[in-house]
Amino acid sequence: MKPVDIGKAYNHIVHLWDSEKFDMSNGILQHKKAISFANHRGNALDIGCGCTGRLIALLATEGFSPSGLDISTEMLNIARKRQPEIHFIQGDICQCDLPEKYDFITAWDSIWHVPLKEQRNVITKIVESLNVGGVFIFSFGATEQADEHTDNFMGPEVYYSSLGTNGFLQLFFELGCIIRHVEFDQSPEIHAYLVVEKA
Repeated sequence: MKPVDIGKAYNHIVHLWDSEKFDMSNGILQHKKAISFANHRGNALDIGCGCTGRLIALLATEGFSPSGLDISTEMLNIARKRQPEIHFIQGDICQCDLPEKYDFITAWDSIWHVPLKEQRNVITKIVESLNVGGVFIFSFGATEQADEHTDNFMGPEVYYSSLGTNGFLQLFFELGCIIRHVEFDQSPEIHAYLVVEKA
C-alpha cells in the first residue's frame, strides 16, 4: 500500500480517535520522558498527528511551538477545528520536505505505515530536520528483523513495516545519534519506542 492509501483508510476510521472512548493518555508518559532530554524549546513537529491534539497540546504546554503533519484529510479537518491556532500540514512524509528545523519531533504510532523500502530515507530526513541537540521519539513494531504486513484489525486494510529493533538502532548509530531511551512499553505486544538525540 502507498501512503496515500493509508490516508484514505484513516479517513474511514477517524471516528475511532474522535470518540470519548479514546484513551487520551496514550503516549503521554512516553513523551514526557522524551521531553526530559530536550535542552531547547523551539519548533516541534508531530508527524502523523491525527485529530486528538493531545501530543501537540503537551508540546505547547512544555514551551514548544508545535505543528502537525498528517496524510489523512479527515483527521486534519477535525484537528484544525480543535486547535485552530496550530499550523497543520497535509502531506506524505515520504515525499514532502519538512519546512523547518526542529528541537523536537514525534512520530507516535505513525511512521510504521511508511513502506519498508522508504523507512531508512524517512528516518534520515527526520534526523536531518532536527537541530543539533534535538530529540526524536517514535514508536515502532519491535520485530527481530525487518518486516512488513497488512491487516484489517481496525476495519479497512492497513499496511505496517519495521526495520526491526536492531535495524533502527543501527541506522541511528550510522546517523550519529545518541540513543537516550528504548522501551518495550506494551508487552506482550511488539510495541516499542525510541528516544534519540541528534549529536
